[in-house]
Amino acid sequence: MTTKPKQDQTLNRRSPMRFIRPLIKVSVGLGGVFVAAVLIQIYRNSGDTQVFPAAARDLRVATYNVHYIAARQATGPWSLTHWEQRKAPLNQAFQYLDADLVAFQEMETHSGREADQFNLTLDYLLENNPTYAAAAVGDPAEFPSTQPILYRRDRLALADQGWFFFSNTPDVIYSRTFNGSYPAFTSWAQFTDLQSGQVFRVVNIHTDFSSRSNRLQSVALVAERISPWIDAGETVLVMGDLNARLGDTALEIIADTGVTFAPVKGASFHFNRGLNLFGAIDHIGLSGQAVMAHDPIVVRRPFMGVWPTDHYPVLLDIQLTAEK
Repeated sequence: MTTKPKQDQTLNRRSPMRFIRPLIKVSVGLGGVFVAAVLIQIYRNSGDTQVFPAAARDLRVATYNVHYIAARQATGPWSLTHWEQRKAPLNQAFQYLDADLVAFQEMETHSGREADQFNLTLDYLLENNPTYAAAAVGDPAEFPSTQPILYRRDRLALADQGWFFFSNTPDVIYSRTFNGSYPAFTSWAQFTDLQSGQVFRVVNIHTDFSSRSNRLQSVALVAERISPWIDAGETVLVMGDLNARLGDTALEIIADTGVTFAPVKGASFHFNRGLNLFGAIDHIGLSGQAVMAHDPIVVRRPFMGVWPTDHYPVLLDIQLTAEK
């Protein structure tokens, strides 16, 4: 039996591998824990619920961020070519909802100008769904038409509409946000339900995803604008992409006006890959004579094998009652 020289044993005891191997084992273990945590989170935020026709007395409303079209981009994600691939699936998703009213965000064909004169998504949906009309639209020089509200002509009648920007000058069209970033705004429309005779407003909002300061100032402005309507006894629905989850301060600011947000469970944003990492950021809130007929539904599925956008639609059947 041969014994290694004493010097070699000393070098072996000092070998970096004595420290690297345990680190590798720990890293692999932590990596496994991280992957498991992500998979559990995705599982918790996933699941698709079948959508059935609404009851006759219910009013079905939905919110849907459909992502803008980059008009100056010929190919690639969200380009004109990409729009040609996703427009039919988006129309199928819209028809699948079978909603009486859908509040849209990012329905924009962006060419680099604020007052774009064309909206490919809006035109396509209206052309393929003649029983619907669009509210919260107008001449882009006077009315920002990238957050339209589509509604069934035989169920709802449009009474009024308006807008305000998330800005220090909210009544100046296309004014920059509080920190000077890209303009963001609220569109709203007032309707009469032809079935119940009830009148209600829909407030359609899309807040800044990247700046919490912008987001909080924006929802504070929303709260300021809707409070007189709610205090006067009006029924107000607050809908849209709030870029905040239930319990967040952004939602609480609006809730303090008397709005109750429906308990949306799971993800409503999926990175355009069906990747459901965190809870819903798209919401529907109710006030006045509006009550939930059942819990909200998030439609988490592709259509025609395609994700039409990077958000899922959120729908809710409500009842408009004379008394709550």
